Amino acid sequence: MIDNRPLSPHLTIHKKLLTAAFSIFHRISGIGLSIGSILIAIWISLLALGPNYFSIFEFMVGTLIFKIIFFLWTVGVFYHLFNGIRYLFWTYGLGMDLKTVYISGYVILFLTFLATVIVWVL
Repeated sequence: MIDNRPLSPHLTIHKKLLTAAFSIFHRISGIGLSIGSILIAIWISLLALGPNYFSIFEFMVGTLIFKIIFFLWTVGVFYHLFNGIRYLFWTYGLGMDLKTVYISGYVILFLTFLATVIVWVL
């Protein structure tokens, strides 16, 4: 304990892993979905208060920043959904080998992209 060596390797020497990135983005998307749920509650409240209050929300929906936020929220919904299903499979010990983990990761990215495009195009 006298030498000045670190107790554990520093993060910068590790190879960036796809699984770590997916885990981090799963948590971030969960936080984003929580914030989006608050916006949905505000929308329902303004709708219930009547047309005068709802016109405020209609103005907000028309802005570019709201559309960007809503697009990112849509991406977060689908990413969190598909990655959560993968985590459920992992809970039962299915798909845990490294090759399957990477394949399922790329499948999640593809399904997220596909579902988001379907929602925004249709």
